[in-house]
Amino acid sequence: MKNSLSPTIRRRRLARILRDLREDSGDTLDIAAKKSGIPRATLGKLETASLKRIRPAQIDALAELYQVDRRAWESMHQLAKDAAESGWWSKYKDVFSSSGLPSFEVEASFIRVYEAQVIPGLLQTPDYTRAVFLGANAYSEERIQRHVQARMERQEILNRLHPPEYAAVIDEAALRRHAGGDAVMREQFQHLVEMATKPNVAIQVLPFTAGMHAANLGSFQIMEFPEPSDPTIGYAETPTSTLYVEGPDEIRRYDAMWREASSAALTVAQSIDFVRDMSEPLKDSS
Repeated sequence: MKNSLSPTIRRRRLARILRDLREDSGDTLDIAAKKSGIPRATLGKLETASLKRIRPAQIDALAELYQVDRRAWESMHQLAKDAAESGWWSKYKDVFSSSGLPSFEVEASFIRVYEAQVIPGLLQTPDYTRAVFLGANAYSEERIQRHVQARMERQEILNRLHPPEYAAVIDEAALRRHAGGDAVMREQFQHLVEMATKPNVAIQVLPFTAGMHAANLGSFQIMEFPEPSDPTIGYAETPTSTLYVEGPDEIRRYDAMWREASSAALTVAQSIDFVRDMSEPLKDSS
């Protein structure tokens, strides 16, 4: 069983604590740097979670400056220690960045997805994933296999002892767009039906008959966390970049789009029937 701890989340949490402590003290970044003896650039990186190597002496200096109690001091040191660990995704640096999507998914308590083009990654079968990357015509066989392995490991969060809630709205177009042939699609449809029966998973199909909707600008993901101090994160990607947002206005926009798509989609029971109906004609081809 993989560790469900995310160094990225821990680093962001520590950064938020340090930033709040400084602002509560009334010190500017320059003043705090001078008082603590920590270079301003380093302190800035600590407060923005961009410093990968956090030294215990830095935590001690800031804890003394802000006069935190023993419990808070120990908590800050633990966060710094956890932030230095490596998540399982670190072995897939060629697939994920060090602070990529798995580093947030692993600690999320609720994940909501809208997918317009393909089956969501956490719901894909190995053969379907392989077919998606083959269709891109931009990957070597070795790299495709790396992506398949990495994606299958990502999916383990839905099967662990305490999985997150997962709610996916899948556009009908993603189901109609075949990848890898009829046998692959039939297996993928069967997998969707099986996943939809899990108590922590809800799958809805957004049919063409729903017409236009607020989420028609593209696929995205929303991740919420059990720790109140960890902000909700919105995620979207393009062929050349990934976007993470956590501003209240941006999250409200994502939330509104997802809720409208979900409201326009079929119910979970209707969606299961829809996917089964799509799978039926493929039986003779498997």
